[in-house]
Amino acid sequence: MNINHIKSLIFIALLLPLLWLGYGAWSGTLGANPIEAITRTLGDWALRFLLLTLTVTPLRRVSGWGWPMRLRRMLGLYAFFYALLHLGSYIVLDQFFYWPEIGSDIIKRPFITIGMASFLMLIPLAVTSTDRWMHRLGRNWRRLHKLVYPIAIGAVTHYLMLAKVLTLEPLLYAVILVVLLLARLKPRQKSPIT
Repeated sequence: MNINHIKSLIFIALLLPLLWLGYGAWSGTLGANPIEAITRTLGDWALRFLLLTLTVTPLRRVSGWGWPMRLRRMLGLYAFFYALLHLGSYIVLDQFFYWPEIGSDIIKRPFITIGMASFLMLIPLAVTSTDRWMHRLGRNWRRLHKLVYPIAIGAVTHYLMLAKVLTLEPLLYAVILVVLLLARLKPRQKSPIT
């Protein structure tokens, strides 16, 4: 199986959480508060795909495999897609486009402020994810895409603050992020003794 087949299968697999959520909404199995279930589930998957995107480079370093690098862009775009749906479900289903309340939430509720800031930083990464933008921006493309680190920190912080009571899942995401960030630190090479 070549990489294009793998990419196609992964592309379809990454849609499965959305299909499962749609089925849950249609069948009425999302619990007593389906709007909250939809919003939270979409946010969970956005964070998972974001962390999975950050896993690609350390995985390549450890395994020596090059092919996961060809999946990184797709994973990042899926993280953006689920984050967009997460925000959209909050705006449409939870707030019914009531912009004064949305604005008040962004200002008064720090976890929403951080979540919104993280989402806004994701937008230029999604827009410039094409080969054309990569060539157009040159070295600046890499600098811009380093925003993924504060975005991930913001997303995990958003989830930790949303949880209010520290539970296993948000704590696990925080630990995974710390491990992934530490894995990206390059060890300093010792200068030869003269």
